[in-house]
Amino acid sequence: MVGARVVACCSLSIMAFMAAAVNAGSVPAVYVFGDSLADVGNNNHLLTPIMADFSHNGIDYPGRKATGRFSNGKNSADFLADKLGLATSPPYLALSSSSNANYVNGVNFASGGAGVSNATNKNKCITLDKQIDYYCGVYASLARSLGQADAATHLAKSIFTITIGSNDIIHYAKANPAATPSQQQRYVDALILTLSGQLQSLYNLGARKVLFLGTGPVGCTPSLREMSSTKVCNVVANAMAVQYNKAAEGVLSGMAVQHPDLHYALFDTSAALLRYIDQPAEYGFVEAKAACCGLGDMRAKIACTPLSSYCANRSAHVFWDFYHPTEATTQKLTDTVFDGSAPFIFPINVRQLSAI
Repeated sequence: MVGARVVACCSLSIMAFMAAAVNAGSVPAVYVFGDSLADVGNNNHLLTPIMADFSHNGIDYPGRKATGRFSNGKNSADFLADKLGLATSPPYLALSSSSNANYVNGVNFASGGAGVSNATNKNKCITLDKQIDYYCGVYASLARSLGQADAATHLAKSIFTITIGSNDIIHYAKANPAATPSQQQRYVDALILTLSGQLQSLYNLGARKVLFLGTGPVGCTPSLREMSSTKVCNVVANAMAVQYNKAAEGVLSGMAVQHPDLHYALFDTSAALLRYIDQPAEYGFVEAKAACCGLGDMRAKIACTPLSSYCANRSAHVFWDFYHPTEATTQKLTDTVFDGSAPFIFPINVRQLSAI
């Protein structure tokens, strides 16, 4: 269930957005929701063990500094903004501390550890429901500063990107290694029911161009591989990722039928990333199993910390740490998101979405 504030905010906004006229044009801003794959520093402002504001994170980021990104460099939020000719949307918790916060250029609400379910990493991150709650306040601020009609137009031309679901599936797969296909499906169905309400809330709050970045093959992350004596991918987690992405597409296509002014692009991260894992050399990689930064077997026993060892050629690794892709991997995936086609990005890509 979304928070009471979100419900109240939604109910006040629906009629205003229905009345707004929207003209095609360039994308003025990106509003980012999700987990550590898109977090650009929100968790820096939390008391949480899920952090990345220390080395060796950021070793390839401009200035060679850790920023809170769970990467050796830029992440998906950065590369998407680059492709759109925009500055990266700043973390909400950095903006919200200012009395003169400017939300018109986009905001990033993503938080490392977040899931579709509020139970996932409870009290350790900004849950997706809470992210939408924060966005409700941003919507109200934009309506006050721009006026209701101009705020509606601005948001309708902006892109709302959502990267969520990996943490829910990882937690379930680790806790239920012997889950049957029907048990897996029941859990995915529960996630999708919650996600459906969350996506509807964003629509009610002005989202008209949605980029949904599906869950990757999380069973092939070094952390889950390391749990296997033969270091193979976790079958349960990968199967659930496929189920989840398929169901999310069903939700979005259904919403698009119900709301003709809603346009979306869904990226099947699972299918796209498996290409690099299964055929690394073909895509310029040397190592697709072990992490670049970490400690222990496959550098996957302990997270990337200042005490960890790290690889010299990060661009040759698919994975940066025991869960997250390298900057090189993320850049290649974002190229497909922006200019690719089915079966990886559909029914349109982001270049086409931005032109609507």
